[in-house]
Amino acid sequence: DFMQASWDVEEVQAKGIQHLASFVKDKSAFPYLLTCTEVITLAMKTHIDSLDLHVEGCTLLLEILSQALEQGVMMALDESVASCLLHTVRKHSENEEFLSRLCTSLMMVSASEVAAENLRKVGIIPDLLSILRRFLHNDEICLSCCAVLWSLAVSENNADQAVLASAVPVTSAVLQEHLQNGVVAESACSALWALALHGCLTDSDYEPTAALLLDALRMNPERTVLVKNGCLALASLVRLSETAALAILLHSKGSGIELIKDEYHLHFDEPGVAEALCLLMNEMVQYDEVMLNMRSQKMEKLLCEIKLQFPFS
Repeated sequence: DFMQASWDVEEVQAKGIQHLASFVKDKSAFPYLLTCTEVITLAMKTHIDSLDLHVEGCTLLLEILSQALEQGVMMALDESVASCLLHTVRKHSENEEFLSRLCTSLMMVSASEVAAENLRKVGIIPDLLSILRRFLHNDEICLSCCAVLWSLAVSENNADQAVLASAVPVTSAVLQEHLQNGVVAESACSALWALALHGCLTDSDYEPTAALLLDALRMNPERTVLVKNGCLALASLVRLSETAALAILLHSKGSGIELIKDEYHLHFDEPGVAEALCLLMNEMVQYDEVMLNMRSQKMEKLLCEIKLQFPFS
């Protein structure tokens, strides 16, 4: 009430946010803090030129969102709050430290379908891509932005085909830059899977993207989610083009078939990985030349192993 009564007074908003932040460590205050997210974001929007207020507001939002995740509470963002966050992103588009915090907040809230839809409606995708291009070296920003892209791209109501298509080269650049960082690579692979599902890649993208995904699998073999989503992304590419299937067979760093075998044996007790691998193989055998190569590499043996391991799936 104190903050709402004096929207135009920056000091009131700053003091209000600071006072709310003092309750963060008190677990019993969490349900009440949840009701304050809109007040915080509107304070940030009203005082768009105040970096200090934005930093403190964003830090507080991050704390609230972190607790929400820990307690399994899904937070939705309405369109006005999403619009406010977009204005904040644009106002501080050069401030790397602040954007790192803000993008982490966006990643957390975008897990909600409602929030993802509202972020998409206000047109945040081009801004995310711009941030990624500018701060490609920053692993936190790359992780967060790719996770938000994934959430926006998997939305069933997506009408931003052209906008999403422009995300392909940027997401590929993130994966190339952070191949050895398993967490970021996992996020980028997931985003590429969503983009491939929407048919956002062009003919010239199939071969290099398939090769890049194989590199990610080869360099992060122990990461279950990366392996699963990387294989699902490859399956989507192979469904669209034989070129992608041939790129898997003829990868410069070794046969993709051998890599598939290795990944299965490493994750033989993970049904999600097995299912993704089977889906990939199912797409690959649609092409005669590829199927002959898979036979010569005794893929039947691997399929029998999977069938024995998961007889009731």
